[in-house]
Amino acid sequence: MRTTPPAEQNSVAEDAHEEVPVFDAHHHDYSPWSFWGQASPAARRRQQDLQRQALLEHPQWSIGEDCFLSELAAVQAERLVMGDRSYVAAHAHLTDEVLLGRDCTVNAFTVVRGGVRTGDGVRVGAHTSLLAFNHGTEPGTEVHRQPLTSRGITIGDDVWIGSHVVVLDGVSIGDHAVVAAGAVVPKDVPAGAVVGGNPARLLRWRVPPTAPVGQVPADELAARLVAFEARARAQAPVVLAGNWHPELPGGQFTDSPGAAPSVRAQCDALEVAALLLDGAPPQLPLEEQLGRLRGWQDERTGLVPPLDADGRPATTAPDLHDGDTAYHVLSVGYALDVHGSRFEHPVRAVADVDAATLVTALDALPWRGDPWRAGAWVDAVGTAFRWNLARGLEGNRGTLQALFGWLTLRTDPQSGMWGAPPPGDGARQLVNGFYRASRGTYAQFGLPLPHPVRVVDTVLAHAADPRWFAREVQDACNVLDVAHPLWLAGRQTAHRREEVVALARRLLADALGHWREGRGFAFRAGRTPGLQGTEMWLAIVWLLADLAGLSDLLGYRPRGVHRPEPAMSAQLRRP
Repeated sequence: MRTTPPAEQNSVAEDAHEEVPVFDAHHHDYSPWSFWGQASPAARRRQQDLQRQALLEHPQWSIGEDCFLSELAAVQAERLVMGDRSYVAAHAHLTDEVLLGRDCTVNAFTVVRGGVRTGDGVRVGAHTSLLAFNHGTEPGTEVHRQPLTSRGITIGDDVWIGSHVVVLDGVSIGDHAVVAAGAVVPKDVPAGAVVGGNPARLLRWRVPPTAPVGQVPADELAARLVAFEARARAQAPVVLAGNWHPELPGGQFTDSPGAAPSVRAQCDALEVAALLLDGAPPQLPLEEQLGRLRGWQDERTGLVPPLDADGRPATTAPDLHDGDTAYHVLSVGYALDVHGSRFEHPVRAVADVDAATLVTALDALPWRGDPWRAGAWVDAVGTAFRWNLARGLEGNRGTLQALFGWLTLRTDPQSGMWGAPPPGDGARQLVNGFYRASRGTYAQFGLPLPHPVRVVDTVLAHAADPRWFAREVQDACNVLDVAHPLWLAGRQTAHRREEVVALARRLLADALGHWREGRGFAFRAGRTPGLQGTEMWLAIVWLLADLAGLSDLLGYRPRGVHRPEPAMSAQLRRP
C-alpha cells in the first residue's frame, strides 16, 4: 500500500528535476487525454506502477493499455473495467460496477454510481452524474433507511454526454447519441438522437434512424407528427362546433352529427379542448359545463347514469355493472379533474364495499371468455378508489389493497395478464382486458406490473394479427390497448425494445393518416369521425410517439383518462 503523503503526490511532476508549470501542477489530472503523449517518463512510470498496485488490491478490476486514472479521483468501484485508452480525471467519483469501453473519458468532477456500462468512444463531460441507483420513497421510513434499487445505465458507442448532465437509473442511451449540457435524462435516448433540456427531449437527429423496409423514415415521420399537431390544433374549434347541438337541454355535444346524446360526448369535448385548445370548449362557459357534469352524479351511489334520448339523465338507479355507467367513473371524473374540479359526492357504490365483498365480485367476473368486460369493471372500481382516496376516505385503503392483492396473485405468469380470451378471437380480448384492468390499477397508482416481460411478449404477438392491426381495420380501442401496455411495461423493462419501437413507428404512421380534415378521428377506420375517436386517437398518437422517441415534438401530453403518469401520489397510496 502506497503511503506517500498527499502533499507529495503529483501525477505529472514526480521527477524532482522536472519544472512544474505555475497553476498547472496537475495538468494531466484535468486533461487526461494528453497524458501518454505529453507526460514525463517519471510520471508515466508512476502511473503504470499505481495501476499495477491497484490491480493487485482489486482482483475484479481490469485496466487496458494506455489508460489513465487520476490520483485525485475517488475510485471505489467493486468492479472496474477500462478499455484501452480510457481515462478517469481528477475528482471523479466511481462506485459499484463501472464498465468502460475503449477510448472513453470520465471528466473532472463526474459521478458514476451503480451499474454503468458504456460502449466505445464515449465522452462524459465534467460535473455530470450517471446515477444508476435509487432510494425507496415510501412514507413512514426515513429515506436513508429505505432499500436501494438499481436497474443500471447502458450507454452505446460513440456517445457524447455534455457537462452538468444527470442520467437517471434505468436509462439506455443509444449509439451515436449526443446529450446536451445541463440535460436531465429520465428515459431512454434513441440511437443517433441529440437531446437536451429538463426533462431531455429530442432536439434533432445526429444520425437519423434507417427505417425498416415498408416503414416511414424517422425524419419524415417526425415532420408528419409536427404537421399533424399544427393541423389538429387549428381544426379543433371546427371539430367541436360540428358536434355541438344547442337544441338539446342546456346545449350539448354528441359524439358525431346525428348521434344520440351521451355523457361521454360532453367529457370527450372537455378533454379534446384541454389538449388542443389549452382550455375549455367555447360553446358554453367552463363552469356551466363542469357544473352540469357534477349535477348528473347520483348522490346515493356516486355514479353518473346514461342520458335518455332527450339528453336527460336516466331515472333508473345507476349500476356499476352497466358499461356506460362504469365508464362514466373514468370519463366524468377525469373531465372534471383536467379542468380543476371533481365529483360532488364520493363514489359510494365502491366506497361502501368491504374487502371480502370485493374479492367475491372479482372472482365472479367473466375472466375466461370475456376478459375485456372483467377488466373494464376493474378499471372503473380502481378509478373510483382514486377519487374516493383523494377525498380522504381512508376506509377505502384496505379494500384497494385487497384489489391489488387479488390481481397480483391471479396474474398468469405466462401471459402477464388475467383470464383467457374466447375461441377464435386471438389475444384481442385478453390484451384489451389487461389494458383496462392495469390502467385503473397499476398505471393509475404508479405500481410495477407483476410480469412486464411477459406483457411485452403477449402484446407483440397480438399486434402481429392483421385482423385487428391492418391499417384499414384499425380502431382506437385495439391500438390504444397495445400502445398503453407497451408504454407501461417499458417503464420496467427494455425487453424487445427494438421491436416495440418498430411497431410504434408503424402504428404511428397509420394513426396520423386516420385524421379527417375538419372532422377529427373516427373511432374505427372508415367510419364517421367523432369526439370519442378524436379523444382516444390523440392519446394514442402521444403514446406511440413516446415509444418511438418522438413525443417531445408534440405540444400536448394526455392528462385525462389516458394520462401516462400515475394519478395518485405516494402519500395517497401509503399503508
